[in-house]
Amino acid sequence: MTKQTDLGGSFTPAGTSLSLKRMGYGAMQLAGPGVWGPPRDMDAAVAVLREAVGAGVNHIDTSDYYGPHVTNQIIKRALHPYPKGLVIVTKVGGRRGEDTSWLRAISRQELTDAVHDNLRNLGLDVLDIVNYRVMGSGHGPEEGSVSEQVTVLADLQRKGLIRHIGLSNVTAAQVAEAQAITGIVCVQNNYNLAHRHDDALIDELARQGIAYVPFFPLGGFTPLQSSTLSAVAAQLGAAPMQVALAWLLHRSPNILLIPGTSTLAHLRENLAASQLTLPAQALAQLNAIASAVVRSQ
Repeated sequence: MTKQTDLGGSFTPAGTSLSLKRMGYGAMQLAGPGVWGPPRDMDAAVAVLREAVGAGVNHIDTSDYYGPHVTNQIIKRALHPYPKGLVIVTKVGGRRGEDTSWLRAISRQELTDAVHDNLRNLGLDVLDIVNYRVMGSGHGPEEGSVSEQVTVLADLQRKGLIRHIGLSNVTAAQVAEAQAITGIVCVQNNYNLAHRHDDALIDELARQGIAYVPFFPLGGFTPLQSSTLSAVAAQLGAAPMQVALAWLLHRSPNILLIPGTSTLAHLRENLAASQLTLPAQALAQLNAIASAVVRSQ
């Protein structure tokens, strides 16, 4: 294994002392099919986590409703006691139904229980960052107040169970509403080469020193498909998904990536994307992809 010392550089969210490598790791795919139950190969899941951290990754994204409980338990098994400087980011606001459905869990008791579940399954006394995830009908935000839920997390923060608070799947108005209650260190929304509805929000968060963390950076359950992306990748001698990740790192210095995988080969490919340089012509071609997607809709 070659240690990736840069990983796209580092970013420190305003109001924190966290120095986060911009290329992180998302743990969702460590669970079984449909993010349900244990993985097919527990040893492989453990190996992926250990290699990621060994390669320099110092922030991992997870949630106790992945599995449920599975990914957090794997993280604990693989990495506990945790190395100094490793930041684990989790999220609350959802739960899994017995039919594997994704459900809201937003009452004070449900949010409090979720924080304690994360603490227990990760083997921690305090959570580094907890994102309140707004569970909508799809993978995009829906308008509506988040004040009640953010207030619960702020109360748990004052009790010493949470260090920092973030948001996931939210609008700019919801970010502003949350900031009136407590400091927000990161926003995690659906964003990638083809899905760029958050461009203005990313720029505003950058001005405030707040991290923006794209989920589905490679398209999610429907991987990015673009002849332009494939052509640029061929020109650079890289995989298309590496180019898509490199573009995100170039897009704004406050963008942190958490691509997920359950295999060592894919992990190494993702990490190597942080070393990829995109020439001006390639950037221009890639920037045009979103416009082409909009015209086709």
